[in-house]
Amino acid sequence: MRSYLLLVLFCLLNACQTAPKPPNVVVILADDLGYGDIERYNPASKIPTPNLNRIADEGMRFTDAHSPSAVCTPTRYGLITGRYAWRTHLKRGVLQGYSPNLIDTTRFTLPKLFKEHGYATGATGKWHLGLGSRDSTHYDLPLVPGPNAIGFDYFFGIPSSLDFAPYVFVVNTGLEAQPTEWIERSAHRRQGGGGFWRAGNIAPGFRHADVLPKTTAEAVAFIRDHAASGPFFLYVPLSAPHTPWLPADEFRGTSGAGYYGDFVTQVDHAVGNILQAIDDLDSETLLIFTSDNGAHWPVNDRTTFEHDANGPWRGQKADIWEGGHRVPFLVRWPGHAEPSSTSDQLVSLTDLMATFATLLGADLPHASAEDSYDFLSVLTGTGTGTRDAMIQHSISGMFAVRQNSWKLILGRGSGGFTNPRRLTPEPGEPVGQLYDLSTDPAEERNLYLDHPAVVDSLAALLERYQTAGRSRR
Repeated sequence: MRSYLLLVLFCLLNACQTAPKPPNVVVILADDLGYGDIERYNPASKIPTPNLNRIADEGMRFTDAHSPSAVCTPTRYGLITGRYAWRTHLKRGVLQGYSPNLIDTTRFTLPKLFKEHGYATGATGKWHLGLGSRDSTHYDLPLVPGPNAIGFDYFFGIPSSLDFAPYVFVVNTGLEAQPTEWIERSAHRRQGGGGFWRAGNIAPGFRHADVLPKTTAEAVAFIRDHAASGPFFLYVPLSAPHTPWLPADEFRGTSGAGYYGDFVTQVDHAVGNILQAIDDLDSETLLIFTSDNGAHWPVNDRTTFEHDANGPWRGQKADIWEGGHRVPFLVRWPGHAEPSSTSDQLVSLTDLMATFATLLGADLPHASAEDSYDFLSVLTGTGTGTRDAMIQHSISGMFAVRQNSWKLILGRGSGGFTNPRRLTPEPGEPVGQLYDLSTDPAEERNLYLDHPAVVDSLAALLERYQTAGRSRR
């Protein structure tokens, strides 16, 4: 009997010693970086991206990944909650610097998921999901609720986009310095240097050009500070290459796409710093790099620089067309994601929640992650994904529904920044847009009147997802 007990004890101890260590997880979300900016997506890119190329070479590159919205705030909401933001009061547009918190603090979130499984959680960069509970954020009071209230142990960054006041650094529920000074609106020069920001309050010593390097340094510090304690989940919502385009001197002239391209080069360098910190830590960390929407790159910039920031896709940031929301999505996970592999699996940034839940062996509460699908088996090469449909949303609130290769847009025009933004059809003309992306990836041939059954089917699917309050099965 004593020998049997000793054998059982030995087996249990051995199992504990050989149990796989949960991986650290880092998610980097660029701001307005396009599908065609990265050389591995676009060999003709005018921008050198060696660090992003390296992630692609050492991991998996997804070619049909999408942000749930074509603009900032709703995409961030979807990534952190696994739920479309149009299910909230935010039906169009984005939050601004004085907007209150958008995420219900009782809602299950990505950082809460990781905290339940013993992870330290941190976020550094651009928040843009609102701060405080009043109608307008009071920066002289504790910024509650904010990142800490929805599950992050630590936050350092800026409140919203770098062109919205106040211009301050937030540290958890307070500020590094109060915005006691005033800065005038900058000149609106897209390619002339200096970038663009709105007039407003600013903290003494705050410089727009310092935000990317400072928040990157905070991300690197978080990784190094948690090297011994692990595991950790780090969310890095970069403030760039969103305007203002302010590349540091060492990056000026390093691309063939003007100040935007030079700023993307600096973003790649920032990613390289984070990548180096991960490499110094271990070889098991799961790293995801993606973007919150397409690049703000209108036709005249595309023509001037002969650079397709959004790759072959029609439109740009804010648009319902593919250029607005088809984004780069790279995953490096040594020993799991096959190096230099690609996947055409349909993926939404809302899918991170369900995927990470499977990674952690967790069951998601039913009333959470309502629009999140698990793609872990795709990443590891052990199976296929379960998503075959998704909803897309433009800055003006225009909807599209995608199922397999069919895409239905409820309206005419881009619904965003590209003209025509809204188009009123003449009698007999189609009231919407239908494209078969398998034969028409550039969305040039509107088949709305040719396939009424497909239109009806997709419109019914969208209505079902809207009224059910969820799309996850």
